[in-house]
Amino acid sequence: MKKDILFVMNKLSCGGAEKSLVSLLHLIDYSKYNVDLYLFKHEGFLMKQLPKEVNLLPQPKEFQYFDMPFKQMALECLSSFNFKILWARFRMSLMLKSEKIPAVKEQKAWEFIGPCLKKVTKKYDATIGYLEKIPNYFCVDHVNADIKIGFVNNDYKLLMLDEAIDIPYFEKLDYIVTVSEACEDILVDCFPQFKHKIRMMYNILTEKTINGLAEESISDFDESNINLVSLGRLNYQKAFDGAIEACAILVKRNPKIKWYVLGDGEDRQKLEKLIAQHHLQNNFILLGIKENPYPYIKKATLYVQPSRFEGKSLAIDEAKIICKPILVTNFPSAKDQITDGVNGRIVGMEPIDIANGIEALVNDSKMMNLFVENLQKEETGTESEMSKLYDLIESK
Repeated sequence: MKKDILFVMNKLSCGGAEKSLVSLLHLIDYSKYNVDLYLFKHEGFLMKQLPKEVNLLPQPKEFQYFDMPFKQMALECLSSFNFKILWARFRMSLMLKSEKIPAVKEQKAWEFIGPCLKKVTKKYDATIGYLEKIPNYFCVDHVNADIKIGFVNNDYKLLMLDEAIDIPYFEKLDYIVTVSEACEDILVDCFPQFKHKIRMMYNILTEKTINGLAEESISDFDESNINLVSLGRLNYQKAFDGAIEACAILVKRNPKIKWYVLGDGEDRQKLEKLIAQHHLQNNFILLGIKENPYPYIKKATLYVQPSRFEGKSLAIDEAKIICKPILVTNFPSAKDQITDGVNGRIVGMEPIDIANGIEALVNDSKMMNLFVENLQKEETGTESEMSKLYDLIESK
């Protein structure tokens, strides 16, 4: 008899966790599992990549009131006499003004959002929150399941989350899964009382799919330039402000530098202003979200990840599958994916370190070729990680 599984996620935008989830949903054994997917918002370019076997549950109508302009929300709630949501949103707005840390804002928002959402009526064999904070909280509070699994897809300490908020939820989860050895060590350090339920499972990637998509033609690049490519949300974590400073240094040395960033986010205007300040409009290009980023990686001279911190970067793993030379900053989990001088280069986080590292690498064709040769020998796909998930689901 098939088991019933529920995955919970915010939406299916361009993030690494979202791409990993969609890859997982393509690999899961549907002869053994019925899979439902609960999204708070039915949006994101990955929506159309969901496999047909997945049953997408209706979008929760109540959630929209916490994600729309306050005035619009107030008018709609008043017209429908929905005073419970109006009062909850008002109180949440006060909290958002007083709390300074973005990640904690999201944690605390659940206090107001959660009571307004309906519980899932179906009973499941397992439910899986595939991202830290609200997806995990929803699984604990709103889903009846024999096994409850919550994912933490990043460096818990550098996310600056409030441990006191997570503790009661971690107590009720059967397993807490994270995506790299470094992230696992950090979780155990933060929550030694939950060491027995912390597990590590790499993000799911499929080599065949990525390499096939990488063959798509693009017209953005002039291959006579030195084309650098980075993927990621435009936010503090990804450190594109430092990348812009590094680009300014590089362009003074070689005007043929072109640095392309694929992604979008809350820091776009700030980054555009910084680009203009350095007169880099023709050198540091924010391409926005691309449904298929892989041809850009394939055509690049070098893939660069300038992050301040990562869990296990899906973009780095994607670049490894495409066998592209890689340069990353020395964030805490960098060595989980890159061995310096073997399959990539690890440099300091200061702009001058990034610039010097890029310049040295692109001028060293022997080293670049060595990275490619070593990447071609690596087992980079993570389809085998599915067995870890099956073990958790089947543990009771």
